[in-house]
Amino acid sequence: MGKTLLDKVWDSHVVKKIPGGLDQLYIDRHFCHEVTSPQAFDGLRKRGINVFRPEKTVCAPDHNIPTLNQDQPIAEPSSRIPVETLYKNAEEFGLEIFPIGSERNGIIHVIGPEQGLTLPGMTIVCGDSHTSTHGALGAIAFGIGTSEIEMVLATQCIMQPKPKSMRININGKLKEGVTAKDVALFLISKLGTGGATGYFIEYAGEVVRDLSMEGRMTLCNLSIEMGARGGMIAPDATTYDYISKRPLWKSIQDKDKLIDYWKTLPSDPDAVFDREISFDAAEIEPRITFGTNPGMGIGISENVPQAPADAISRKSYLKALEYMKFNEGQSLQGYPVDYVFLGSCTNGRIEDFRQFASLAKGRKKNAGVVAWLVPGSRAVLSQIKEEGLDKILEEAGFEIREPGCSACLAMNEDKVPAGKLCVSTTNRNFEGRQGPGARTILAGPLVAAAAALTGEITDPRKLMNDERKI
Repeated sequence: MGKTLLDKVWDSHVVKKIPGGLDQLYIDRHFCHEVTSPQAFDGLRKRGINVFRPEKTVCAPDHNIPTLNQDQPIAEPSSRIPVETLYKNAEEFGLEIFPIGSERNGIIHVIGPEQGLTLPGMTIVCGDSHTSTHGALGAIAFGIGTSEIEMVLATQCIMQPKPKSMRININGKLKEGVTAKDVALFLISKLGTGGATGYFIEYAGEVVRDLSMEGRMTLCNLSIEMGARGGMIAPDATTYDYISKRPLWKSIQDKDKLIDYWKTLPSDPDAVFDREISFDAAEIEPRITFGTNPGMGIGISENVPQAPADAISRKSYLKALEYMKFNEGQSLQGYPVDYVFLGSCTNGRIEDFRQFASLAKGRKKNAGVVAWLVPGSRAVLSQIKEEGLDKILEEAGFEIREPGCSACLAMNEDKVPAGKLCVSTTNRNFEGRQGPGARTILAGPLVAAAAALTGEITDPRKLMNDERKI
């Protein structure tokens, strides 16, 4: 029997099999930010030990940093202290760090791939659930907790049960106006927020092969929202071309030998997965969510579904609709929007800004909408300027902020006020996720742009096919 991509990478990193079903797994790359790491470093101090392999850990503040005036001290103590603590820990333990304002700073799951720190065949961890993003390059990548961070810092290994394998095939060609984010939201709505629990997903099929690296990262990023441990895509020519343009690629020795190894990683033709599902791209249209978890989603042309019949599910379903101020059977097209957010580790890359700008070009932002456009990194911000996207967006009435996690979660100054509705390109729409009482609709960059331009939930295809300017 052949091996899956998961098998090949996982098995090659097992240091020791532990009785009871755990593996001691060697970790190639550890990404570290300010939110989950302080207690882990304190644990090292209490034990009187150093970081075992400091060159394997890279730090960057992202969750708590402001997206305006980054040359100034952080005003909020609740945000400033964690960032300062990360700086001190990195200095004390000899770790590389990309500080606020530096050319390599940004959201950890954006800067890892773009700098060339993420490579096929790696095992990667970070104290953040959306570490699954890095799996787009053919790596095993997953989030870990504080005690596990300490374990990795101390030993460069982690104790983990090997996940089951699932392959999701998406066949055919995507329709006009359908992005990788729409594909991900479609899959989550089909599988539910727990449908992939216990699995590592490998995404495959014509749609996946046709996606750019940015699109693949968006897809893998959202694997966790299906309950999966992580998501992966087999490396191919698209992967190699992307890596060849990364800053750190120049310093890597034996490039041809490395690529030859990467070519052995895709799942064997006779590999058997624990579960396999297929979908047709023709089923997917631009998507939006209507509830308070990512699985409560619909195509933008569809109406809010009726509540489930069973009492327990019905109660939680109606509670979510009450929070969102929506009703069963309601069409959300034309519903007024207060805020629009473009950014995060899900949709803060250059492709996302290109898509948003493609609709904004020659049009004007709706005066009633507050729009936050936040690049995922300094490198993305630089590319926006190099391509002239900043001029297009500024002429349309948008302001581009400095990089950070921003309004993905209410851990910095960018909070959506209570009761306000935000169309957001982020990954979670839980109650209060973007601020106490804030209401969130998850969507892709094109749906977000259409909402910002019209002031209401709008099918972006109407603007794509309409020569009139708004």
